[in-house]
Amino acid sequence: MAASTSNPNQRISSETTLDDIERDGVAPSSSNAVAVAVADAEAGNVPTAAPAPEAGRTKLETFLIMFALGLALFLAALDVTIITTAVPTISNEFKSSQGYIWIGSAYLLGNASFLPTWTKLSDIFGRKPIILTAAVTFWIGSLLCAVSNGMAMLIASRAIQGVGGGGLVVLPNIAISDLFSIRNRGMYFGILGMVWALASAVGPILGGVFTSQVNWRWCFYINLPLSAVAIVILIFVLKLHNPRTPMKEGLLALDWPGSLLMIGGTIMWLLGIELGGVSFPWNSATIICLLIFGVVTTGIFLVYEWKVAKFPILPPYLFHKQNSNAAFGLAFTHAFVFMSGSYWLPLYFQGVLGASSLLSGVYLLPFVLSLSFISAAAGIIIKKTGRYKIVIVSGFVVTVIGFGLLINLEPRANWVKIIIFQIIAGIGIGPNFQAPLIALQTNIEPRDIGAATSTFSLIRQLGTSVSVVIGGVIFNNEMERQYPKLEQELGPDLANLLSGSNAAGNVQVVGEMGGHEGQVAKTAYWKSLQTMYIVYTCFAGLALIISLMIKQVNLSKEHQEHKTGLMSLKGRKDEKNDNEKATDN
Repeated sequence: MAASTSNPNQRISSETTLDDIERDGVAPSSSNAVAVAVADAEAGNVPTAAPAPEAGRTKLETFLIMFALGLALFLAALDVTIITTAVPTISNEFKSSQGYIWIGSAYLLGNASFLPTWTKLSDIFGRKPIILTAAVTFWIGSLLCAVSNGMAMLIASRAIQGVGGGGLVVLPNIAISDLFSIRNRGMYFGILGMVWALASAVGPILGGVFTSQVNWRWCFYINLPLSAVAIVILIFVLKLHNPRTPMKEGLLALDWPGSLLMIGGTIMWLLGIELGGVSFPWNSATIICLLIFGVVTTGIFLVYEWKVAKFPILPPYLFHKQNSNAAFGLAFTHAFVFMSGSYWLPLYFQGVLGASSLLSGVYLLPFVLSLSFISAAAGIIIKKTGRYKIVIVSGFVVTVIGFGLLINLEPRANWVKIIIFQIIAGIGIGPNFQAPLIALQTNIEPRDIGAATSTFSLIRQLGTSVSVVIGGVIFNNEMERQYPKLEQELGPDLANLLSGSNAAGNVQVVGEMGGHEGQVAKTAYWKSLQTMYIVYTCFAGLALIISLMIKQVNLSKEHQEHKTGLMSLKGRKDEKNDNEKATDN
């Protein structure tokens, strides 16, 4: 390994630039830092240890910080689902049926594609200013959505809102990692998991209430005062390291080619997934090109990050360890299985039980409330015991049982089964909203937590999107398979409405059907959903197998705040170069 030429006595000012770092090498590797500390100790120059960030905060400050971060995450998660019950009204007002899918997709695309960029910006400029920037972006997007005078403006505004929302999804987790020791942060991760689940559940209910009782624009107006409260609290209470990176140097350090490749690739394959089978057939040139070019662009991005990028937004070394790969695998499979409850159970309530879209949200509460409280409880258990693997594995054992039980739901309202099966599924899915993130963070350097967390979140978003598509394909194929029987019992007109890709969109037709015809249609929906839940249960089993690969390590209660900024990025780059030289030798 090459010897370091840095001077231990050299001081780094807040105005240190990227050129200064490259020229002077002021960011020692971790081994050099230890050597410097030993030398200082032998010389009698032992500095006073800086207190851990947790020691300098009052309980009130901790509460306010968690309240503000939780509120920001709640609003970002809420806007994924709050418009689901408002979209028909919006499309009718703007007389744009084509915009139906784009209102939701624009937000999700902006949200997912900018996750790594927000994280890298926070690594360069510090967590607090970037969290506030994301919150302000979300606020502006919400305002523009609320005052939109046409579908085009609303879709563009939703994209802006989604970009800000992406920051509010990933940055609270990263901030908590900087604020608390790895032993204590499990509890706070659990709280955020509970917040996410509650937002997902109440979104459709709130959207329905606003649309029917006031105006659909209140789905967005509600964000303005609430996000303002979060912004004000964070401004005055959140105290995290601020590197005061000069704007020019920080922007030059950002991996612009990598960011553009990442955003472009993510948007293309997510668009292909979102539009396939809905706006365009899966075998259409549009969908095929989106998926192929999306995958190719993502591949180019990965090669660029591995071979070229100076400060990559997705460092390849994150995938070099078993624990990390297992955690990423759990992020995907957990999101995949979770969506089968939050997205497809309402179809059972509407298509089989004849519930309205608003009432189906109420019927989903046993699932959501159980997983919400268990998510928080799992965090407390991890904090008290330091044992995260048993929480992860136990959660997936119950997940397999719970989603296996959903296969046995009946084509009629058996409320004992409906409630108990949902509660068991929720108890299983709840612990693993955040527990795998703890397992991931035990395996990485503090300065890599941002990149690892954003990768975890991005993979979770991918699992969510793929789950909806796979579930839809299974459901449509099963309904198509039952077409001959539907045609025989209902006639060709009704059978066409309920076959293939038409089935999910015509769920209200089934709810309005009565007598023998209604029973035939509801039974067809139930059988299709049964097949779907068999597949989801298999994925839950896969998640259980992956969870066994997680390694348990001791969780430290000690914590030293990670220092963001260009110096930290340069330190990682120096260590990587030293390791490569050692390998070559």
